Amino acid sequence: MISLWWLGLALLAFPVWWHRQRRERVSAKPLATARFLPRTDPQQQRVWRWVDRALLLVRCLLLAAVVAWLADLVIPWRGSTVLVVPGTDNAWARQQGGEQLMLPTADAFGWLALHEREFQDGARLTIIGDVAMPAVKPRFSHVVEVRSRIAPRPQPGQRIVVVSKRAAQWQALFAATGYRHDAEQSGKAALVVWDVPEAPPAGLQAPLWWVGDATAFPELAAGRHANSARGRLWTMKPAATVEEARTQFETWQQLHYPPVPYTTAPITLAAASGVSPRDASGALRYLLTIALIALFALERTLTHARRR
Repeated sequence: MISLWWLGLALLAFPVWWHRQRRERVSAKPLATARFLPRTDPQQQRVWRWVDRALLLVRCLLLAAVVAWLADLVIPWRGSTVLVVPGTDNAWARQQGGEQLMLPTADAFGWLALHEREFQDGARLTIIGDVAMPAVKPRFSHVVEVRSRIAPRPQPGQRIVVVSKRAAQWQALFAATGYRHDAEQSGKAALVVWDVPEAPPAGLQAPLWWVGDATAFPELAAGRHANSARGRLWTMKPAATVEEARTQFETWQQLHYPPVPYTTAPITLAAASGVSPRDASGALRYLLTIALIALFALERTLTHARRR
């Protein structure tokens, strides 16, 4: 459907009419020596200067840019494209062939809903990578093929620092996780287990701290967990059994890290009719905004030059 804002292009006739108006610049007074001459109305002719023509052109372009911005101008210029989800293996993505476009976000369906009008009619779209499954089956006006491949999910960190007099009990917690733990009190770590009353050194950094002895952390005086400049503090005790340790470790991962969305199964979505496009905010709207600012500044400059 054509936006009704395009009807505003008729306003381009206004600056043309405004510039063609005859304006009296000099006041004419009758002369005494011309008393016996037949009376005639003064004839004035508008002489256009270069600044008038330039100002008319800039004002017409300014109105056209405003109408195009309001009408949400989108020109379909993309053909059949392979959309690559961030984090996809590069070697596997090159094997898929076709003209590829790296998406700026992992929400492939959401991005396509905003930019679908940029693709030409009949263009075939392919989404490859770890595509997050939406809550509702998406509908597009193009044929969309999804080639899913679960990306390897790296662990949040491989280094765990354990500073405790009962280190053996803490190590039982990480025995089956594959994490490397040591007692070096410096550098960056994914997790620090601090189970001594002394304050930790400033050179030890971690986003998460498990505190067995809260003496060195006054932030934990009001509860079992708190945020601090060092990171997230949790009061923990070493597990007694292997099963308890595994449960404790899984609970920590679920609470501290966001849930991982399900991957969409390989599927081909047929083109649906009657799909209403969503409001776009792509490259053309951004460029039109820049053009509006530049044209407005130029119009003000020419107007000032015309008055001098």
